[in-house]
Amino acid sequence: MTQPILVLNGPNLNLLGLRQPEIYGRETLGDVEAALGRLATELGVGLDCRQSNHEGALVDWIQGARDAAAGIIINPGAYSHTSVAILDALNAFEGPVLEVHISNIHKREVFRHHSFVSARAEGVIAGFGTEGYLLALRRMASLVQS
Repeated sequence: MTQPILVLNGPNLNLLGLRQPEIYGRETLGDVEAALGRLATELGVGLDCRQSNHEGALVDWIQGARDAAAGIIINPGAYSHTSVAILDALNAFEGPVLEVHISNIHKREVFRHHSFVSARAEGVIAGFGTEGYLLALRRMASLVQS
């Protein structure tokens, strides 16, 4: 496989480990990306990890992935519940998409129960902490290598 798997993180995930550790844990985004890098090497897949607090940047990266990524793993953060623009960009991407949430969004506030991204994702992983990223990468590797 020559194209990497794109891992996108939305708003506030740059504060992982600092923001509400009782919900999101104490691992930083750097810790998550390092663990993903080790697993990607083990699985023989390329990886491209990015984070932005800006919806437009996420849309631009998704659009750019059309010719540059084998699949997308995305934790859109709060944009899960608000962004039709991210959904539309994902709908224009032809590869597989997996959605990750660190917390179980269905046990939280009612407004978090709906995700626009879920309408496009082949699968959703929620409530497994940062381990959800590793589960998503294992599944994505299986999808893109088959």
